[in-house]
Amino acid sequence: MRNTSNLPVEVRPDRTLRVKIIDACGLACSFCHNEGTPVATDNTGRAAGEFTRTPGRSGRVSIYLKTNGADFLPARISADSDFALALAAVRGSLPTSEVHFTGGEPTLHPELPGLIRIARRLGLTVGLTSNGENGAAVLAEAAAAGLDRINLSVFGTTPEELAAVQGPRLASPKLAARKLEALTKTIETAHTYGIKVSANIVIPNRDHVERVLRVIEQHGRSVVVRMLVSLEDDGASLAAMLEVVDHLDAMPVRRVVTAGASDQRVRYRLPDGRTLYAKSIRPVRLPETCADCRFNNPDDCQEGYYGVRMYRATDGPFMVGVCIQRMDLCLPLGEFIMSQRCREVAAFRDDEAVRLTKLYAARTPSPQHRA
Repeated sequence: MRNTSNLPVEVRPDRTLRVKIIDACGLACSFCHNEGTPVATDNTGRAAGEFTRTPGRSGRVSIYLKTNGADFLPARISADSDFALALAAVRGSLPTSEVHFTGGEPTLHPELPGLIRIARRLGLTVGLTSNGENGAAVLAEAAAAGLDRINLSVFGTTPEELAAVQGPRLASPKLAARKLEALTKTIETAHTYGIKVSANIVIPNRDHVERVLRVIEQHGRSVVVRMLVSLEDDGASLAAMLEVVDHLDAMPVRRVVTAGASDQRVRYRLPDGRTLYAKSIRPVRLPETCADCRFNNPDDCQEGYYGVRMYRATDGPFMVGVCIQRMDLCLPLGEFIMSQRCREVAAFRDDEAVRLTKLYAARTPSPQHRA
């Protein structure tokens, strides 16, 4: 195993806003957190407190719903002046340079190019997270609108693997084979139109090492592969990551730490020059909001403070949240930008950037050597 304790460290201030633009999705992954919200199609007409906590007709789940206090259904966000004003309001209260669209499955949104254009007109870089099921149909227009990058979530490399992590309604290898074919077409389309592509793959334990190696073999020449530690890691996930690294004889190059959020990763270089990332979670907490939280311990807080998320409530306002395990902390946009929580987030970002930069000063690469 390669030593990573003395690597150069790049500190990147958190300047990203995640926006859940749609709830619909063509998969039903058994571990989906659905950005903290209930599955909209299974809860239409239900009031807060009545949301189903088991898979409904869609077969989909939202794994934190039983305990996270979510009290609104997510609406599809329209590419209109309301969205433009909401983005501008967040940017005006928190330094923001990138918007990252999530879902559900963002490529199923019929107005995706319009949403991208709105963000670009505000000077924001635009990325999205996708399972790849519809990218080939929309990425050409999305690229023309200004899409910069797409992070593909890869849940299997064979139909059997993908089907195994789906709810019963969608646990069909035949359907999974079509989804994997669509994923390959999405990768090809993204490259054709100059969109940067990464493939995110969660590695829960050693049983998944061979799957990760196949992803790297199948897609590693056309995408940057990022291994993600399982949010329910008990040490097995990190150990499996290191087994992959050792198997590939990968050389650690740099640590990248996001100041003001829990994201961190180690960049590796493979013998043939390709890049591989191992992403994990730092135990980051907001100093005030998280202090008395019932999940504020190493076992229950699975994501840490990951950043700011924006939603639109069905028949309601834009909402801003800071934790998918504590959706009861969500505030209407107008309240959030005037709140102590917004000021806390802004101060925490700045304080962490200063603190971490000083901490790693001797190990920080110069700008011309960053990648």
